[in-house]
Amino acid sequence: MRATVMYGAGDVRVENVPDAQIKESTDALVVVTRAAICGSDLWPYKGMQPSDIGRRMGHEFIGVVEAVGKDVHKIKVGDLVAAPFAWSDGTCEFCQQGLHTSCLHGGWWGGTELDGGQGEAVRVPQADGTLYPLPVSRDHALMPSLLTLTDVMATGHHAAVTAKVSRGKIAAVVGGGAVGLCGVIAAKRLGAEQIIFLDRHADRISLAKEFGATDIVSERGDTAIERVLTLTNGLGAHSVLECVGYEESTRTALSIARAGGAVGRVGVPQDEAMPVAMPTFFRNVTISGGPAPARAYFDELLPDVLEGRIQPGKVFDYAGDISKVPDGYRAMYDRKAIKAIIAF
Repeated sequence: MRATVMYGAGDVRVENVPDAQIKESTDALVVVTRAAICGSDLWPYKGMQPSDIGRRMGHEFIGVVEAVGKDVHKIKVGDLVAAPFAWSDGTCEFCQQGLHTSCLHGGWWGGTELDGGQGEAVRVPQADGTLYPLPVSRDHALMPSLLTLTDVMATGHHAAVTAKVSRGKIAAVVGGGAVGLCGVIAAKRLGAEQIIFLDRHADRISLAKEFGATDIVSERGDTAIERVLTLTNGLGAHSVLECVGYEESTRTALSIARAGGAVGRVGVPQDEAMPVAMPTFFRNVTISGGPAPARAYFDELLPDVLEGRIQPGKVFDYAGDISKVPDGYRAMYDRKAIKAIIAF
């Protein structure tokens, strides 16, 4: 089968690899129909050290179940399923609390030991706890929006939830990638009255306004902080969604949260230290977030997608087949595309 393998910074290839196959009784074999390239895939694309064996890529995919192990009971052959970006058993203490990304028996797609989603098929461990059956056909028009539930829409929602977005309050979204844009959707969905979007790229700003952003801040650093404070009568936002992970974006997010406010961090941190720790401490700012438990959010978000109340699939502005995956990485890295969708 063909799959995406990264061998180093900027070196993404589509290669023939051994066919995915069931190894454990709790596995399922899924033939991929749609996959995506994630902003987090760009971190290794930028800085991965050269590797002779490479690493499988991709963690957002939808597909059809081709086979199941003997201990798989909830998922059946022929099901169209979505796979969240982490696999989990669905039964451990943390899964029962809705924190599937901390599953005691779970893990992450790709790398050197497991198939990645940017390939023709995937062995899915813990299939009953991981996969979510979709009540549509494989070529349904809503497929792009459904695909976002495997990561970016769930992650934007997680940012909003951990930032405690609520009706009538002010939310600010730091970062205009697919996650930040989905964060705008999530903030509006949860009832924020004012949504401040911090980004400087015209295509992303346009989409953010369509999704519900009320104010745009294109500046960076201290100037951006001052603009947000001006927009909020000098008080800051009740809820801040940090959707990048850089030191500057984190500093901005923490600095624009009002006293007693909350920051939901979903951008993968690129630094060990937390900036402006002392000021946030004395302002009683709650800092939360982490990898979104996407599997836990399907039941809540899926009806809104199916009924057209939210359209997160609009974040996809690059489309191709598996042979175009390297071009999709390049387009996203060069900021010529927000997010790439791959059809099989």
